Amino acid sequence: MFDKLQSFFERRFPITDAQSAFVKTLFIPKKVRKGEILLREGDMGKYAMFVASGCLRTYTIDNKGKEHILQFSSEDWWTGDMSSFVNGVPSQSFIDAIEDSEILLFDNASFQKFIDHIPESAAYFQAAMQKSVVARNQRIISSMSATAEERYNEFLKKYPSLLQRVPQHMIASYLGISPETLSRIRKQQSRKH
Repeated sequence: MFDKLQSFFERRFPITDAQSAFVKTLFIPKKVRKGEILLREGDMGKYAMFVASGCLRTYTIDNKGKEHILQFSSEDWWTGDMSSFVNGVPSQSFIDAIEDSEILLFDNASFQKFIDHIPESAAYFQAAMQKSVVARNQRIISSMSATAEERYNEFLKKYPSLLQRVPQHMIASYLGISPETLSRIRKQQSRKH
């Protein structure tokens, strides 16, 4: 797990062997089984999570019991309820494993030590947060203005590897459409090809 994390960081900023050894002390490795819940709505989001292998999802459940998937997180992705993690407020979402997964947990105090010990990482994390905000805003705009087919095509472009890994009803939830609508779109597209 730590090799994947080190490789992730090395692709983004220089990291020495000594820094890498220190970083290992900041993370908690965890193996999770498919279906295991890592965070529940109302709990404190104490950790940011790096996905070394597998796939997680972040979602909410409305007052009618319907799930709304906010994000899928596969290898080399970070996830967590950032509002809860940063501000110490109860989580508004759930996170669970779609597949057996290996993750590394990172608490806020460890995050501060990381930035203090590897100053180059601060610029990376700031840029990553900005990129995340932009992506989330684009997704909100798309959900309000793009057709279901346009949202599906965008999903295929951005996340081609997830198509075979994530159940169709979850993709439909992520897109904000019914499974039946997704099935119809997929049939129409297969006829075109």
